[in-house]
Amino acid sequence: MLKVKGKAQEIYDGIRELPIVSPHGHCEPIWFAENAVFPNPAELLVVPDHYVFRMLFSQGIPLEKLGVGVPEDQRNPREIFSLLAQNWHLFLGTPSQLWMEYVLEQTFQIDVPLNSETSDRLYDIISERLSDEDFRPRALFDAFNIEVLATTDPATNNLSHHQKIANSGWAGRVIPTFRPDDILDPNSPHFETELQKLQKETDTDTGNFSGFLDALRLRRAFFKDMGATATDHATETVQTHWLDNPEALFARITSGKATVAERDMFYGHMLVEMAQMSTEDGLVMQIHGGSRRNTNQRVFEDYGRDKGADIPTSTNWVSGLEPLLNRVGNSEAFHCIVFTLDESTYARELAPMAGHWPCLKIGPPWWFHDSPNGIARYFDNVVETAGYQNLAGFNDDTRAFLSIPARHDLWRRCVALHLAQQIDRGYFGISDAEWLAKDLAVDAAKRAYNL
Repeated sequence: MLKVKGKAQEIYDGIRELPIVSPHGHCEPIWFAENAVFPNPAELLVVPDHYVFRMLFSQGIPLEKLGVGVPEDQRNPREIFSLLAQNWHLFLGTPSQLWMEYVLEQTFQIDVPLNSETSDRLYDIISERLSDEDFRPRALFDAFNIEVLATTDPATNNLSHHQKIANSGWAGRVIPTFRPDDILDPNSPHFETELQKLQKETDTDTGNFSGFLDALRLRRAFFKDMGATATDHATETVQTHWLDNPEALFARITSGKATVAERDMFYGHMLVEMAQMSTEDGLVMQIHGGSRRNTNQRVFEDYGRDKGADIPTSTNWVSGLEPLLNRVGNSEAFHCIVFTLDESTYARELAPMAGHWPCLKIGPPWWFHDSPNGIARYFDNVVETAGYQNLAGFNDDTRAFLSIPARHDLWRRCVALHLAQQIDRGYFGISDAEWLAKDLAVDAAKRAYNL
């Protein structure tokens, strides 16, 4: 674990036991709906975690040996876990090391180091733990002291798992998040299928643009009724537009006549439409910008999306968001959280923008930068211009359920280290640091996501 001491230890001790607010992530709602036993250590700790398998792949280990793209009944989970153990040295110095060690030591109460010699022993210990009632998803949710956890769900999802959770009588709060990219972006390979699903789910004619917008409003209302407080949008190039005649372009798109550039333009327009709908229904808009997806064509063709080949790119937030902000950015009803993989934009663009626009909050370090050094750079780059109250606190943005406490603990340690440095620099005293620590650990995320 990342070490804290002195003032930082004092600050950390005041926030370490606070409840976890997880307002954005990619855990599966079926885990909490079915509350079934997690299958085995490999399925839990290796196969779904792109942080883990991308590092192993970078050292020449084929993805299929890690269970990626292989049917579950054809995987050998013990061998998969053994590959992780044999190559654990690859993760030294990475946040994955800190997260995994936290899971092993704190969650599974294992005091044996992970390596090739201990692999079978740890596999058996974890397997035995997973068979215990205390390690079922709902029990872990409660043990982790999670106050709320948001999943991320396609716009056409019927949210049946969320409904089952709501009907179960369990007190855990698991809420959906409206993710409409596949239905907004005509360049998505799923666009046509999703358009048909949208029409079916809403019983609305989506063959014309006004009907398309009506259907989206109905889906947003459905998600909100199911507890959603936010939408989520991912785009490689942050580029918004306002079109005077979107109906004509929509007709070109649905008839298959639009160019790639026209489809990009339409998606930029739809981001503004989503922002306008947020002023109507109060859903917080999240924009994740600057990731070029699936850059390894062979991996994409053989294994599909989200297999570790997504790479950060440069981002122009000022020009990219200008049409959106000048249309709805002055509305008191609009709230937007922005996430970047381009750290050069923190001080140059995002901090000045959040320091002006009341609608904007800067999301925490994301993905490649969710690390001790990434968090330290984030605070150093944004605080002087944006202050602390224009930040959105923390979210773990993970598919790996067991890593949630580890990620929040690391954030809290980094917050404590940062605030202790601010005290040493003379910016404020310990009492200000203590309330800021609580705010950054829990309260800022609650405010940012209307929780």
